[in-house]
Amino acid sequence: MTQPLIRTRIWDEQPEPADRFATRAARCRGYDVYNGLLGNARWVDMLWLLFREDAPTPQQSALLDTLAVALANAGPRDAAVHAAMCAGLGGSPAAAALMAALAVGAGRHGGAQEVAAAMGCWDRVETLAVDVWAAAWRSAAAPSSAIWPQADHAPGFEPNGVVTAGIVCDALARLAALGGTPRLGWLAAHRAAVEAALGLPLAMSGVAAAALADLGFNPEQGEMLHLLLRLPGAAAHALEQRAASYKDFPFFALELQDDPRHALLKEAA
Repeated sequence: MTQPLIRTRIWDEQPEPADRFATRAARCRGYDVYNGLLGNARWVDMLWLLFREDAPTPQQSALLDTLAVALANAGPRDAAVHAAMCAGLGGSPAAAALMAALAVGAGRHGGAQEVAAAMGCWDRVETLAVDVWAAAWRSAAAPSSAIWPQADHAPGFEPNGVVTAGIVCDALARLAALGGTPRLGWLAAHRAAVEAALGLPLAMSGVAAAALADLGFNPEQGEMLHLLLRLPGAAAHALEQRAASYKDFPFFALELQDDPRHALLKEAA
């Protein structure tokens, strides 16, 4: 019987001669995964190969690795992490906690769609003058339909922010310093000017968008990677809350202080 070939542009599998449903060897973009990459490549190198045709350069690998660390845990203040924590506290299965984080972290307020929108703006900017740059971001914030006419915010910036978060400034500086990062470098040099032009502070999503654009990913790839790279923190916080009590949930008292049922909960405790 002819052995079936499992092959895509990304993946090529060779079946075992004695069992066509078992894989004898697997190649990713032509690289032997289990008899070549394993033990020699880093996780971000494999991640790169799954999304791109060629292997990353050391500089690209270092930038993606640093970005992965920056995005690994957005912290309990982040809505996606908070959703995973609620799932964990309620005893939901692991998959439900991760799906909660993905669902909340997929939108246009700090989420993956915002990263994709900001990356699209970088693609459309031809001249890196602050006024031209800011105009492209304002255009992306314009209302998209009469059904939902409220204006959106400039993608990659915090619509409710008062100051630029320290972690955003630190991440931008560290990533821009790696070199080979024209967008990150320009953003680091002109951050104050573009924030003044837009009237909003830079957000972590804006840093991520610039980094992913500098790495050559398209907006669709950037959206996927942003979702993926933020999952570790959501998973860890969900597990932490799963083993804890609702009484120890961060911000719990703040959320309940105006709830008329708060007194009843205190009496029951």
